[in-house]
Amino acid sequence: MAIKISLLLLVLAVLVGLSSIFIVDEREVAIKFRLGEIVRSDYEPGLHFKAPWPVNNVRKFDKRVLTLDTRPERFLTGEKKNVNVDFFVKWRIVKPELFYTAFMGDERQADTRLRQIINNGLQLEFENRTIRQVVSDDRAVMMESLTKKGNDEVEQFGIEIVDVRIKQIELPVEVRNSVFERMRAERERIAKELRAQGQEAGKGIRAIAERERTVILAEAQRDAETTRGEGDARATEIYANAYGTNEEFYEFYRSMNAYRSALAGQQDILVLEPDSEFFKYFGSDAGR
Repeated sequence: MAIKISLLLLVLAVLVGLSSIFIVDEREVAIKFRLGEIVRSDYEPGLHFKAPWPVNNVRKFDKRVLTLDTRPERFLTGEKKNVNVDFFVKWRIVKPELFYTAFMGDERQADTRLRQIINNGLQLEFENRTIRQVVSDDRAVMMESLTKKGNDEVEQFGIEIVDVRIKQIELPVEVRNSVFERMRAERERIAKELRAQGQEAGKGIRAIAERERTVILAEAQRDAETTRGEGDARATEIYANAYGTNEEFYEFYRSMNAYRSALAGQQDILVLEPDSEFFKYFGSDAGR
């Protein structure tokens, strides 16, 4: 009997000892309660001691960055166009006592409240921007502003928004085609303007090239006429000198060339008197 009592006391001592220690992982935050009242929440990772249950009890929460991934929500832009927005939120617990007080430690309640805050913030951001701005121009600025304003609201809940990111922005099916048609018309208008500017520039370039071509041809013609005139003058000078050196031979030479040219064709017919000047060297001793 004494042995059984000793074993029972030993088991009770072990259970009391085990209920008096707890371990806080580096990925967790812990809150210690005394009869349901929060007494401490600043535990460092490691081994800690407490009074046995039910005097003290400990609850632990994940202190890693958590993800709120929502279904796509519909928002109205400054152009009064509806868009479907798929986004996610990165958040974490920074003050576990406030987190527990606000949501009884339930992450699902925290997700619901966080979703409402981010939805309201996104609606305000989209109302002040066009579709083009939210898709490209102001997207980064919008996310930064949304994160800052969201943190101002969730600070009272002991949580921190690490980041808000938009994964996808889509137009509803009923307005997508009309927007695409308007975008295509805008691109066609820009293309026509660029094409007209190119044609105008091309006309200017062709006019300049044509003018330069005319100037070059005129200068070439002028130089050619000058060179031809100089050549003719030089040839006349040479002929004159040759004629002056031996007039009889020069006259004979010219007559031979005239005969060659006039009598070259077999079908040519010349009607001349036999004693004409053209046949001066035919049958003449001077032609030898």
